[in-house]
Amino acid sequence: MSSAKRPGTPGPGSHVADSHDLIRVHGARENNLKDVSVDIPKRRLTVFTGVSGSGKSSLVFNTIAAESQRLINETYSAFVQGFMPTLARPEVDVLDGLTTAIIVDQQRMGADPRSTVGTATDVNAMLRILFSRLGEPRIGPPSAYSFNTASVRASGAITVERGNKKAVRATFERTGGMCTHCEGRGTVSDIDLTQLYDDSKSLAEGAFTIPGWKSDSQWTVQVYAQSGFVDPDKPIREYTEKELRDFLYGEPVKVKVNGVNLTYEGLIPKIQKSFLSKDKEAMQPHIRAFVERAVTFTTCPECEGTRLSEGARSSKIKKISIADACAMEIRDLAEWVRDLTEPSVAPLLTALRDTLDSFVEIGLGYLSLDRPAGTLSGGEAQRVKMIRHLGSSLTDTTYVFDEPTVGLHPHDIQRMNDLLLRLRDKGNTVLVVEHKPEAIAIADHVVDLGPGAGTAGGTVCFEGTVEELRAADTVTGRHLDDRAVLKESVRKPAGALGIRDARTHNLQGVDVDVPLGVLCVVTGVAGSGKSSLIHGSVPAGADVVSVDQSPIKGSRRSNPATYTGLLDPIRKAFAKANGVKPALFSANSEGACPTCNGAGAIYTDLAMMAGVATPCEDCEGKRFQPAVLEYRFGGRDISEVLAMSVDQAEEFFGAGEARTPAAHKILQRLSDVGLGYLTLGQPLTTLSGGERQRLKLATHMGEKGGVYVLDEPTTGLHLADVEQLLGLLDRLVDAGKSVIVIEHHQAVMAHADWIIDLGPGAGHDGGRVVFEGTPADLVADRSTLTGEHLAAYVGV
Repeated sequence: MSSAKRPGTPGPGSHVADSHDLIRVHGARENNLKDVSVDIPKRRLTVFTGVSGSGKSSLVFNTIAAESQRLINETYSAFVQGFMPTLARPEVDVLDGLTTAIIVDQQRMGADPRSTVGTATDVNAMLRILFSRLGEPRIGPPSAYSFNTASVRASGAITVERGNKKAVRATFERTGGMCTHCEGRGTVSDIDLTQLYDDSKSLAEGAFTIPGWKSDSQWTVQVYAQSGFVDPDKPIREYTEKELRDFLYGEPVKVKVNGVNLTYEGLIPKIQKSFLSKDKEAMQPHIRAFVERAVTFTTCPECEGTRLSEGARSSKIKKISIADACAMEIRDLAEWVRDLTEPSVAPLLTALRDTLDSFVEIGLGYLSLDRPAGTLSGGEAQRVKMIRHLGSSLTDTTYVFDEPTVGLHPHDIQRMNDLLLRLRDKGNTVLVVEHKPEAIAIADHVVDLGPGAGTAGGTVCFEGTVEELRAADTVTGRHLDDRAVLKESVRKPAGALGIRDARTHNLQGVDVDVPLGVLCVVTGVAGSGKSSLIHGSVPAGADVVSVDQSPIKGSRRSNPATYTGLLDPIRKAFAKANGVKPALFSANSEGACPTCNGAGAIYTDLAMMAGVATPCEDCEGKRFQPAVLEYRFGGRDISEVLAMSVDQAEEFFGAGEARTPAAHKILQRLSDVGLGYLTLGQPLTTLSGGERQRLKLATHMGEKGGVYVLDEPTTGLHLADVEQLLGLLDRLVDAGKSVIVIEHHQAVMAHADWIIDLGPGAGHDGGRVVFEGTPADLVADRSTLTGEHLAAYVGV
């Protein structure tokens, strides 16, 4: 079906090397792919479409890109491969014509508190060298301008083992730029002691209110109770000044607890090491809630949030310090660098200008280099990763993109399309997984997977041009020209949430009333201040349920049943029916097969070669002990229940002897968001981005709240899935909830009762409300970029 030339005998006058113009995939079986065979033209832009979960990522990322990376890794020596991630060969019969693959995925950048836009893109490294050469006063090498490098001074005797051993005197000194007060984090933490313990109780009475700290058995608590520094039977409020100091700030010291040597240290440093040194997003929900409750972060008073030492802040070039440079919007910084002319650092200035100009060109000129990397949206993170490839001289490379239009306003999508076409025109193969019609429209070749999701997908339904796709009878073909229509009537608000003088990030004293009891969409170009307005101003109280863009974290032991809490009522139902403990029905607890520890497979590590996973022979991959599988509920054992799809389980737990209302309720929510085809025990690692987004949405729908804040819920959703999402939003509003959606998708805008449009531009050109009203008013007004694009979308 492809119009690309197949390899064969070269024509007259052509070289045999020119015949390799296809990437051939035959018999791909990764995840849900069913012996997929497809020919992809090289040096063209190919878009892969299909409903969420149809197998697009399995084909593009887990098969083509994964095999390309594996083959490149194999060119290195075994010694070097030992330091690289090991990759198994994908389940595929033939992969021919591969070129080097560069992957630009949607993974959010690490939320490490020390990682910023500048450090993630190497711009900070270039600035540090620049200031170490031109900054006045001179304070030292590039490390003197790094907030990740502490100053170190040491002296003493060292033994040199060369010929005759001898001790020599040595001194060592390194100048770093780290602020000593906040240790380069820019913020300092203040801990609310009332959230750590109840001072009216003694340790023996269970004074601690920290999650997981129980006075009767927890070792940590026993260390405090038996340390000898405090009286375990005395209420904390009655401690002497010395006891309280030892209790809160005591230095680490060895103590004996029940005959075992353990380390005692004060409660405050203990909490800082146990909780504050970890990534908050990676914590379990109840631990994260405790940290948010107990710890307040304030700007460091010594460095004023710059993370840098006084010396680093004092060194300047043309009255600008490195802290000032990192705080500027990148487009302003690019202008400042352009004005620097110093022959001694000319190559450095050229590289720095090119990189900063790439930021502006890709639409991220509104960011600043000191912006924490963890606060970037998925779309912003993906574009930041693209920057290093824009000026690349590489050709005949395969670039693989995962929904590059995520988080982009329709106005910004055209700019992204131009970048993809430019990469192709340099002679590269560009593979794009995408749902947006505007991005599909620029494809030279389209591969549509489906027809459904999960087990109902995994086949190629169509190959050809965009025009041929429009005429094809596939889900994507039928929905490609879908256009939502404006509502004839909108709901009336039941109240309003007043936001006054909002100044988070780039907001310029915004005053706005967010209507309640309706579907309110907050929109605007990327970087206009949408998330800052809603997440920064809507109080995260007991009545607000916020579903952000943070990714689901899960291992191969996690699955929809464990993530949503569905497994709890199922385990209890099995336990009650059989008169045994619920823990038996967990593959991560007592019921696990002892041979594979509940993993269902035996994993063998082969060092630099790909590890091997073989199904466990004892449990045959069922993950449970044989004795546990003897217990039945509703005629099924626990492994059979976990093998059910959501739709099958909803029917199973909805009526008859297996009726379990708590489980049925969760299954209904999963079905409502369109995940009826997922199996309950499917590892989270096999889910697509859109499936993970909807799984998270279904989980949050179970939380009690009157106001739902959703941040780009259409991420990863096919055109057909967006209709289902709109139905879900309507049901929420009709049930008396208030729904606030931060969104760029025109179908969601057209479906809204009220729109708040921010802009007019990004960064310091944005941060203002440029329109408030109904979608019909926005289209009629056409005074904003959003209004123009929405009018074109609905055909007015």
